[in-house]
Amino acid sequence: MHAQMSLRQRPAEQLLEPDTWTRTRQAFSAFMAGLAAASAACGVVALLIVLGYIALNGAPALNPAFFTERPLPFGESGGGVAPAIVGTLMMLGVAGLLGVPIGIGTAIYLSEFGRGRFADLVHFTIDLLAGLPSIVVGVFVWAFLVRHVIGHFAGLAGGVGLAIIVVPIVARTVEEMLRLVPDALREASYALGVPVWKTVLFVVLPAAKGGIITGVVLALARAGGETAPLLLTALGNQFFNFNLLQPMASLPVQIFTYAVSPYDDWHTKAWGSSLVLILVIGGLSLATRLAVRGSRLSR
Repeated sequence: MHAQMSLRQRPAEQLLEPDTWTRTRQAFSAFMAGLAAASAACGVVALLIVLGYIALNGAPALNPAFFTERPLPFGESGGGVAPAIVGTLMMLGVAGLLGVPIGIGTAIYLSEFGRGRFADLVHFTIDLLAGLPSIVVGVFVWAFLVRHVIGHFAGLAGGVGLAIIVVPIVARTVEEMLRLVPDALREASYALGVPVWKTVLFVVLPAAKGGIITGVVLALARAGGETAPLLLTALGNQFFNFNLLQPMASLPVQIFTYAVSPYDDWHTKAWGSSLVLILVIGGLSLATRLAVRGSRLSR
């Protein structure tokens, strides 16, 4: 009774005034929020510095010849990287055709059907592949496909190497997206008598379409910047080549070739090629976002 009377006798201003512990928590919360904002700002600033430096050094190399002509012999100024652009897109196409269906199929199995030891083994294998150095992938494809199947360096081998990199990224990303689909959608489909495979194909996958497309683009963007697997599989080519069974040029290998050369003109072209590679990956990401946003608005 005495404690209640003392509380009633305190002025309203004192009752509403926060105590020391509350003020401390609020100050600490504001400090952590500011720290998180500063970390995000540091990441954005670092990215802008890298992109700005590449754009500043690579912009002088961009001209019509850069996108339409082949590289010139050592020591000569001029030329372009058109064969490398074509080769990169072709090998990414092979990687997508091989790696994306396998990755999505693996994700569907792990999310919808995978139980027991075999599912655990698949999880472990995917995690192992995701952390595997790209040079190891290149050595494997070189030892198996280049030496014993095709018999020489080829763009197809480069596409297979990139596909091995694509599979685990697509599998883990799509698996997480499928797990985010509410179970109520699956149960409603089962209640209507729809088979499991139709539920997965026509209910679960469309519900996670945006995340699936994003995961595929992220995987292709990661594979598009790899150099080591292509050095050991596709090797490179100074001429236009549309035959996947022959050595094929690529932007990462072309950047490496230009960067280690002693010629200033080639150094500029290395920066220009880096800028083009970033623009290609950024264009794919932007197109994906626009497509996903358009599909959401149309619903």
